[in-house]
Amino acid sequence: MTDRVLILDFGSQVTQLIARRVRESGVYCEIHPFSVPFDRIREMAPRAIILSGGPASVLEAATPRAPQEIFAMGVPILGICYGQQTLCAQLGGEVEASDHREFGRAFVEVKEDCALFTDTWVMGAREQVWMSHGDRVIRLPPGFRAVATSEGAPFAVIADDQRRFYGTMFHPEVVHTPHGAQLLRNFTHGVAGCSGDWTMAAFRAQAVERIRAQVGKERVICGLSGGVDSAVAALLIHEAVGDQLTCIFVDTGLLRAGEADEVVDLFRGHYNIPLVHSDAGALFLGKLAGVTDPEVKRKTIGGLFIDVFEAEATKIGGADFLAQGTLYPDVIESVSFTGGPSVTIKSHHNVGGLPARMKMKLVEPLRELFKDEVRALGRELGMPDSMVGRHPFPGPGLAIRCPGEVTPEKLDLLRKADRIYLEEIRTAGLYDAIWQAFAVILPVRTVGVMGDGRTYDYALALRAVTSTDGMTADSYPFDHAFLSRVATRIINEVRGINRVAYDVTSKPPGTIEWE
Repeated sequence: MTDRVLILDFGSQVTQLIARRVRESGVYCEIHPFSVPFDRIREMAPRAIILSGGPASVLEAATPRAPQEIFAMGVPILGICYGQQTLCAQLGGEVEASDHREFGRAFVEVKEDCALFTDTWVMGAREQVWMSHGDRVIRLPPGFRAVATSEGAPFAVIADDQRRFYGTMFHPEVVHTPHGAQLLRNFTHGVAGCSGDWTMAAFRAQAVERIRAQVGKERVICGLSGGVDSAVAALLIHEAVGDQLTCIFVDTGLLRAGEADEVVDLFRGHYNIPLVHSDAGALFLGKLAGVTDPEVKRKTIGGLFIDVFEAEATKIGGADFLAQGTLYPDVIESVSFTGGPSVTIKSHHNVGGLPARMKMKLVEPLRELFKDEVRALGRELGMPDSMVGRHPFPGPGLAIRCPGEVTPEKLDLLRKADRIYLEEIRTAGLYDAIWQAFAVILPVRTVGVMGDGRTYDYALALRAVTSTDGMTADSYPFDHAFLSRVATRIINEVRGINRVAYDVTSKPPGTIEWE
């Protein structure tokens, strides 16, 4: 892997989007906290460095700074928003608090030509961008020139062509900056000279060799959850070490209709991978009886998952390595300098890690990949579309789609309604256009009239969102006829539900699940 771009994270909620845009252009990149030691940066030998945005102000004491040594490495540097401000402050420029803050859509005037603008912006153009700043640069460091301005930022884009240092006050990584991806590509390919040859086929070959070198002749256990991540990790490891891998599928009884059978059929029947299927649904439901708090639910499920997994691993004689489907966002959150929400997010989506007493070394072949890249790898490995394209499903499963107590009755109603909902979405050809769709059985009963009788049954909420990054989400704009058809089917076919509503709220950056 010859080309590597380093992103230094100053805490922006959209830093991961920078990495996604860079990788989409075929360049491998990594995110590290701004505090990473310079010796580590030098070891990585990046072809270019990008300084992310962040919530801090360079005007305050003890706010984040880039390692000063990076400015003498001779590699191109791009500062974005806060990254531009700290770049200027550290190189002799000046930043001030602005009385003309810019948040959201804004427009820049292109004043001069610049290497970032190749095949996109031309002099005199007025271009839409996405701003998010309260401070602004008011004096440039020596060697820089202003190449674009906005109403609130006299130095909206700056360039030091000799040192190949650039800065944007706006965020090119977000979709609200229409030509932002091309601006980033101009930096990585044009300015830094990256070849753009990072492909999923190349990653697959490299990952197989790394797994073989790490595992050798020892045994590996992989815990399957029924989701895409663990399934892809298992297939990749099996390609590398064959029957040295044993998969343990802990069936919590909280999966969607038919998913447990699909996992067993795929791994035993299609791939002939050694698989232990632990049907522990009754055990999980027993532990969840009377539990209503969502965080307690997650911790209960996580703790029990570990106990069941450990018991099954002991039965087969244990292993030297534990395989996990850890993804790059998990890695980034675990080292984020801000700390903040990562613990909550991990609690939200996952069922927990394994205890130290199990004394197994980790194999995490997906830890460099984002979710969409995992799906691409699954297709590269020949995984069926029914599995690789499946909507994300959190570790606690249907338990967090049953606000209040989880009971067999509510799970049964939820599975039936959810099956109808997804069936109608697929029939309408909308499944792949939606990032995630699911039903939620609400902890209330409502009075209704069906035919000549009165009912007192559960209310159901439907949710469907679109997302390009798994961080932000907008509700999917179903037409009324579709929603009416789904609601009619659910009420007619699922005895016990008499109200169906569609949730049209959107989600800001962060988790997009229900509870």
